[in-house]
Amino acid sequence: ILTGMEHHSNIVPWQLLAQATGSKLKYIPIDDAGFLDLAAADALFTRRTKILAFTHMSNVLGTINPVPDLVRRARAVGAVVLVDGAQSAPHLPVSVEELGGDFFVFSAHKMLGPTGIGVLWARRELLEAMDPFLGGGDMISEVGKNSSTWNELPYKFEAGTPNIADAVAFGAAVDYLEKVGREAVRRHETTITAAAMEALKSAFPNIVLYGPTDAARKGGVVAFNLPGVHPHDVGTILDREGVAIRAGHHCCQVLMKRLDVPATARASFYLYNDLDEVTALVEALKKVETIFGKK
Repeated sequence: ILTGMEHHSNIVPWQLLAQATGSKLKYIPIDDAGFLDLAAADALFTRRTKILAFTHMSNVLGTINPVPDLVRRARAVGAVVLVDGAQSAPHLPVSVEELGGDFFVFSAHKMLGPTGIGVLWARRELLEAMDPFLGGGDMISEVGKNSSTWNELPYKFEAGTPNIADAVAFGAAVDYLEKVGREAVRRHETTITAAAMEALKSAFPNIVLYGPTDAARKGGVVAFNLPGVHPHDVGTILDREGVAIRAGHHCCQVLMKRLDVPATARASFYLYNDLDEVTALVEALKKVETIFGKK
């Protein structure tokens, strides 16, 4: 079971697995407000359900999903739970114990760290029961001609020379965020996101905002469209004004189909953004309106 707001990285691997095993994928739908339809979700969980994999926070809508509630539903049918924390780990205080899932994954490059490295946390008993997926040096305890025994955790899953340099750099990024405090990051983002949504609605009455309207219930992203202007045009003009946003399907084509749009523009906020940048975004969007004759 997945959800209708998943990033492609939490869809495509399961599609490959389904093709290899004959398993089937089901999706928890999204309501018009950008939240998961939990009433509809209940009908999806059966004794045949093996895995629930879903995002903690949507990279498009910003929706913060109710992890413990979803975990409870999975536990009731004996399924294991993977939580995609790529968006939440940089922005929210996270406790894997409180969330209650079996696997939690996140990436360094979204946490002020380097690209090409991330983290898979899992319950020890599950890791102990799993076979290695890569073979090579350092993941073995003893090698014979016909069989081998595996090293202790985490080395069992770390074949070959690890990505040492990026791991050190990632550690420095994590230390920095811990010093700042994830609670402080969250407060800062909530303030800016609320201000951005209010400023956009005030300046552009016809703008379409996607996802929760309450900044306290979403992350630091605002996905939007200006009627009659393609998001790629919005992004190009804003780039010329020195305002960096992202435009496109955001690796969420399943979600775009649900929203019935080919793409959206998306402004993202983090601890290094301030309210002056919200003003800059609004002023740059006014130029978009002028260029396309929408004002």
